[in-house]
Amino acid sequence: MNRKSKRFLRNLTVLLVVLLGTLLALPTFFPVDPMLQVASEDGSPLAAADGAAVAAALDARIVPELEDGVVRLRFDSIDTQLRAKDRIAAALPDRVVAFNLRPRLPRWLEALGLKPVTLGLDLRGGVRFVYEMDLESVVRRLLEAELGAARSALREAGVREQSRISAGSVQVELRDARDGDAARAALGRGADLGAAAWLVRETQPPRHAFTLTPSDALLEAKRRASLQQNVATLRNRVNQLGVSEVVVQSQGADRILVEVPGVQDPAQLERILGSTATLEWRLDDMQHGAADAARRHSPPAGSVLRYDRAGTPLLLQRDVIASGEQLTDATFSYVEGRPAVLVRLDAAGAERMREATLHNVGKLLAVVYVEEKRVPAPSSNSEAEQADAQGGEHRYRTERAETVIFNGRIDNVLSDRFELRGLPPLEAQNLALLLRSGSLAAPIYKVESGAVSPTLGEGNIAKGRLAIAAGLGAVVVFMAAYYRVFGLIADLAVLANLVLVIGVLSLLPSALTLPGMAGLVLTAGMAVDANVLIFERIREELRKGRSPSASIEDGYAKAWATIIDSNLTTLIAGAVLFAFGTGPIKGFAVTLSLGIVTSMFTAVVGTRVLVDLIYGRAPRRLHIGGRIEAASPAPESHVAAARGPCEDRSDDRTSPENRL
Repeated sequence: MNRKSKRFLRNLTVLLVVLLGTLLALPTFFPVDPMLQVASEDGSPLAAADGAAVAAALDARIVPELEDGVVRLRFDSIDTQLRAKDRIAAALPDRVVAFNLRPRLPRWLEALGLKPVTLGLDLRGGVRFVYEMDLESVVRRLLEAELGAARSALREAGVREQSRISAGSVQVELRDARDGDAARAALGRGADLGAAAWLVRETQPPRHAFTLTPSDALLEAKRRASLQQNVATLRNRVNQLGVSEVVVQSQGADRILVEVPGVQDPAQLERILGSTATLEWRLDDMQHGAADAARRHSPPAGSVLRYDRAGTPLLLQRDVIASGEQLTDATFSYVEGRPAVLVRLDAAGAERMREATLHNVGKLLAVVYVEEKRVPAPSSNSEAEQADAQGGEHRYRTERAETVIFNGRIDNVLSDRFELRGLPPLEAQNLALLLRSGSLAAPIYKVESGAVSPTLGEGNIAKGRLAIAAGLGAVVVFMAAYYRVFGLIADLAVLANLVLVIGVLSLLPSALTLPGMAGLVLTAGMAVDANVLIFERIREELRKGRSPSASIEDGYAKAWATIIDSNLTTLIAGAVLFAFGTGPIKGFAVTLSLGIVTSMFTAVVGTRVLVDLIYGRAPRRLHIGGRIEAASPAPESHVAAARGPCEDRSDDRTSPENRL
């Protein structure tokens, strides 16, 4: 490839990169409107009647838009948005009303799928949820686990018993008082665990029984562990949705704060965060009739009564083969044109599934969809009226809903991989996400939600933007004043660099915070620094008496190694900040690293293209400022006239070119 072809290819590359970066960054410069998004709780699409109901609850000037089964409304201010949210929530209590922000983009940009840079909570605000953990459920699950462990231990010891949960403890009653020693040995395993253990109390004959009560230290340890697991699970769920820069942290003993800086579908986020859905696999009880058990409301011993989505009763075995806690992966897909969830079990779950299906080929295997919901606890009318009068809160209880979503025949032995069918597409997608992100240790319930205003305040944000603009302006003015035409070229490269960084940020899931904006300013300064190295090298070559074209060639070539070294060390620092930092620190590292990469392109390749376009192939004079106004080599009689008044003449005696 000759020199002319290389130059054409370089010019074309710069032009295409700048045009593409400008197109990607363009949505960021459009204004953003506050919005409300109204959706159903189960994700099913809304109808036109829902849009009419929303319009009836609001001012006639606000026209709702029904799009993809979701009602969206635009507002001119946050205050109007907040008032409208209260009205819609009161008029449609069975709908999810979520906050959102949407740019005012032209249709052709929306058709291209382009989006603006996501701003963090400190710049734009977002949505805020406060969830409360059900502490009673934590205790109940602890007791249920201990009840199962006690039954297994006594069964292995050959002790016949009748056990149940009662008054915050596990009650174990022996059928034969002579089994007391064996039961005592089987149940006394927690005696040496210190304070965080089970307290075993024995009741002597005629009714030989044991009472297993969790100690206060054990309950506190379980509560802390459940809270930490819920925080980690919520963070995983938000990450699965592609939302970054979130705040998920515990508040007090039983509350979790979630702050999200702006999402595409806040209604889906609200459904996903608080869901406690999981799965259980159980074998069908083929020996008893489900209809008789449903009529008597009393399943036989060793069985449980459940219903499918059509309301048909099913009798299942009490023992659970595998559950959601044993899932290692879950993905949504379409199998034979039908939505399905592809699941994978861990080693223990796969072994239990293999054993169960190996000995039950031809029988039915049911998949139970388990969800825990919070409902008002039943109370007398006087208690409810008294709570309303005193402004107190009503009592709630946790209700466990178990629905059979699949009940099929076992045709072959199953292991760790299989698929689930029978769910609508949206529900299957949400279930796959929930299973993949992990289960909640205890149910959580939303107690507060709302819009988050910028944490730094509008005044501080305005001052920050003013400082950024002043810093960039000072750099631009200095470069133009000191390096003249070359300084203007560097300024154009800086602006192109910022556009490219914004364009790349719009493609990433990370949010731009105020520290990230500081990274942009630092990037601009570093981009100018590369140009300073190049320009000073060109001036040095001019002082040696080299021609302008040769000075440009050598200036870019000889400064390249220094630019690489300086930027590489900064890039390493940015990588370390991203690896070990959190939140805003990572945002700063992202913008800094991106800016380094793009500045290497704009400050070296971009400015070289502009220099070639302005000065051509054989320039006679370079307007590079400072104390030099260098000219091309001239005959000896014209050398004095071509020199600048303050040019260093020491090199003229040694430069062959200047002796021509």
